[in-house]
This record gives sequence, C-alpha cells and structure tokens, in this order.
Amino acid sequence: MSNLAGKAAVVTGGSRGIGAATTIRLADAGVRVAFTYLNSAEEAGKVVRQIESRGGRAVAIRADAADPAAQAAAIDSAAAEFGRLDILVNNAGILMGEELPKITLEQIDRILAVNVRAALIGAQAAAKYLRAGGRIINIGSIGARWFPQPMGTLYGMSKSALCGLTKGLARDLGEYGITVNLIEPGPIETDMLDADGADGPMDIPLLPLVALGRFGSPAEIASLVAHLSSEEAGFITGATITADGGLTL
Repeated sequence: MSNLAGKAAVVTGGSRGIGAATTIRLADAGVRVAFTYLNSAEEAGKVVRQIESRGGRAVAIRADAADPAAQAAAIDSAAAEFGRLDILVNNAGILMGEELPKITLEQIDRILAVNVRAALIGAQAAAKYLRAGGRIINIGSIGARWFPQPMGTLYGMSKSALCGLTKGLARDLGEYGITVNLIEPGPIETDMLDADGADGPMDIPLLPLVALGRFGSPAEIASLVAHLSSEEAGFITGATITADGGLTL
C-alpha cells in the first residue's frame, strides 16, 4: 500500500501480539511508527530493531494505557517526533476473567481504564493532529458479542463499549475527513490464546468451532489495519469488522 509511505502512526500496546504485527506491517508500508509498551521492554526493543533492519523507522514509548496523562503524552511525543500524525491504532488491552460475585470495583475500574478509556483519551489526543485522511482504528474482540464460557462479563463489557465509542467518534470526526473503525478479532494466536489450547488464560477448546479450522495470526489482523489505514478505505467509517475465521457463523 504505497499510499501509506511517509505517514506517521501511533500503535498502543505495540510490543507483542497484534500490536507488534501491526507496528511492523505499517512500517513495512513506509509509515513511521511510534508504539507504546508497559512491561515488555525487551520485546519492544526487538520490534524496533526488526523495523530498523528493514529500513523503517520506529520509536518505542513506555506508557501505561491506564494512565490518561501518559497516554496523551505518548501521542504528543510521537507527533512532535515525526512532525505529523496520520494514524492511531488503539490496540492496548487486557483480558480479565472473574466470577460475578467476586468482581471488585478495582477490577471494573482497571479493565475499563485500559480497554475503553484509553481509546477515548487516545482519540482526543490524536484529534489535535489528524487531518483529512486521518485514521483511528480500534482493536476490540469478538468477545463483545459472543462468549463461550463463564467469567466473561468484565471483558465482554469493556469490548462492547468500543462499538459505541467507534460510532460516536466516527460521527464527531467525519466532518474533518477522519475515519474511525473497529476490528473485532476472533481467536488469534497471541499470549492470550495459543493454538493448541493448552496455554494462556483462554484455555478452552475453540478450534472445533472455527469454520476455517484454524486460529488467525496477528499478521492477518495487521493487514486489515493497514487496509483501513489506506486511501482505498476512505469511505469506511463507524464500521465494526469481524475477523474470526467463521467462529460466529
């Protein structure tokens, strides 16, 4: 997607999984990318070195998505570093499962802060710099509409909120030529869910339920992000796009 060359992006939670794949995919398309991380300094360094070894440019910024000031400061820093901002990918998120009677206020506040509030704060900060053709892409989850086991209340609540946020932002920013869309991945091979079903907090037999008979890769979600970032996707906004291999057919 050559029309992305020379643009600048921020990817939150970009050191691992879908975030890392997105950071690398955009950089391969010629985008200068800043990405945030919290505890994965080693992984963040690997992403930067991989991009630089291929002739791209990337900056890793340590920022807690649950800290509104840090979230906004990271975006301000990226815009200052690159002299512009064209794309924001709100990817940072946490998975938290708990039995309903045991859910605490602290857990509610934490998951909403990271999975929802951070996306809104990020959009507010990015809107100062985005111009016509700008893109905001939120990464949600199929867990917003479909959950195969108990203890999904916290996670499902947080991810479903991104649908309303996306539609509201799309309406607010549409007059400026800025698009806002939501991607809802299904089972993707990340730290949260391994393909063999033997590791990670999502330790359930999902594979038999996927129409394609396999889990997705972070790179496949990253390619969808790249498309939504491009000029070709200029008439798509306020949309929720499912990429789940037919899990919810």
